[in-house]
Amino acid sequence: MTRDDRRWPDSVYGVGDEPDARVSLANERTLLAWVRTSLALIAGGVAVDALGLAGAVSTRPWLAVLLIVIGLAAAVGGWFRWMAAERAIRLRHPLLSARLPLVVVLGVVVVGLGLVAVVLWG
Repeated sequence: MTRDDRRWPDSVYGVGDEPDARVSLANERTLLAWVRTSLALIAGGVAVDALGLAGAVSTRPWLAVLLIVIGLAAAVGGWFRWMAAERAIRLRHPLLSARLPLVVVLGVVVVGLGLVAVVLWG
């Protein structure tokens, strides 16, 4: 088995030239940052549900689910973003613009506004 046979996914590692390892490692650190963000959002969703904000019995589960879904989207989106960036690096193409941060920011803003409503009017 050659070194390249053990690398996965082939759609990333099977194209282009081997980049400077520092660039690939920086891309990997970005993926890990998305995973950390995902874990924090999921933990926040669990906390919103577990803390049991007074007067928010009907709203709380929706806010919790929304945080968890945003967290899952951040993890999956981070993976696809890592793949696209790694391919672009290997092919010496420009990096694509990112939509994932906007999705996460908008989702967190919606949850934040929901929590404000719960605290003020719950």
